[in-house]
Amino acid sequence: MRKFILIILWMGCLSLNSMADSFLKDVKLQARIGYNLGGTAPIGLPATVRSLESYKLHNNVTIELDGQKTIDGKWGGLVGLRAENKDMDVDAKVKNYHMEMIRGGESLKGVFTGCVQTQVRQWMITLPIQATYDVNDRIQLRMGPYMSYLLSKDFEGSVYDGHLRVGDPTGPRIEMGSDPGTRGIYDFSDHMRRFQVGISAGIDCHIYRRFGLYADLNWGLNGIFKRSFKTIEQTLYPVYGTFGVIYRISKH
Repeated sequence: MRKFILIILWMGCLSLNSMADSFLKDVKLQARIGYNLGGTAPIGLPATVRSLESYKLHNNVTIELDGQKTIDGKWGGLVGLRAENKDMDVDAKVKNYHMEMIRGGESLKGVFTGCVQTQVRQWMITLPIQATYDVNDRIQLRMGPYMSYLLSKDFEGSVYDGHLRVGDPTGPRIEMGSDPGTRGIYDFSDHMRRFQVGISAGIDCHIYRRFGLYADLNWGLNGIFKRSFKTIEQTLYPVYGTFGVIYRISKH
């Protein structure tokens, strides 16, 4: 009986190995390197944010390895793995903006009118799963979901050149200056989610031998903060476009 079971297991392993070899036979391997351009923001500018004074991107690099396989004619599938960062600095003018902060060692909460400076840092591993469609020999369209796991996350900044009404718009007024000692500082990093999910759509264009160009739009479906976090009233979504270069590793 034991020999019979071992024979069945051995035959099963051979069958699975044969199926895996057959499936992977025509898989196209590609490497991508690109730049993420976008930001973490609400959908639509809320009334409490009066103007965007400055916006700065960092070296938002993305490096990806993916495999593609044709399934039926022009249709196929893609699975990838990429390392990327999505960083930004933004400075905005706000009015009656709900905030929590620390000033002079004291924790304060209320509505703030003035300038808010925010720094966002996100390093992550992302798994895209996409359907592909070959328009012709050079151009391919892609679309599907993605999931990201954040390896590191920071959301911090300061408020300055304004005033805080403690509690509500009629509460005690506390002035905020521009010097480090007179600013209010905040750090909401611990309230950020570890997982982000979204939808990605893109286009590939092979231009010369194994090289090509690509462009993606990645739209987050869940906010960057946990549901229990209520300090920032608007839901902030990561929305980024990616532009870069493709290198086809396999010859298929």
